[in-house]
Amino acid sequence: MPEVILVDFQDRPLGSMEKMEAHRQQKLHRAFSVFLCRGDKVLLQKRASHKYHCGGLWTNTCCSHPQPGETVPEAARRRLAEELGVTQPPALEEIDVFFYRCPFPNGLTEFECDHVLLGEYDGAYTPDPDEVEDMEWVSIPQLEADLLERPEAYTPWFLICAPKVFAALRRRAAERVKP
Repeated sequence: MPEVILVDFQDRPLGSMEKMEAHRQQKLHRAFSVFLCRGDKVLLQKRASHKYHCGGLWTNTCCSHPQPGETVPEAARRRLAEELGVTQPPALEEIDVFFYRCPFPNGLTEFECDHVLLGEYDGAYTPDPDEVEDMEWVSIPQLEADLLERPEAYTPWFLICAPKVFAALRRRAAERVKP
């Protein structure tokens, strides 16, 4: 099993631990959430139903954990290729870092320092069915309405980082129209 990087609340590495053990022991570890966008649309994935938690829920384009010795951008590029077949990923900008803790009924707990990455992309993708059940490009207004109507259809971390992505995309759009 892969290892995750254990961190403190300044995101300083403290060591490493096998991924599932870190989730069982509720150890704070580094993670990332990638959002690929196309104008005002973001590419969402529906997690495969058999995933160890949050199966069948909608979430950001790709998410995972850097492994020891791997940077967040390196890990993001690796997982985009593994999960979605995106071998020519766009430049990714880190727009936020946040901490969250969420226990699940199966005894696992997400306790993560999550780096939120955003990149413009209009290329092809081929989701791995072991990871992804469905994918969809969704506009920000449509997604905001659905998040209000059906928050239970989304992963807990997505509910935290989606507004940060919406704000970043709106800032980018405003900067493009400045004279």
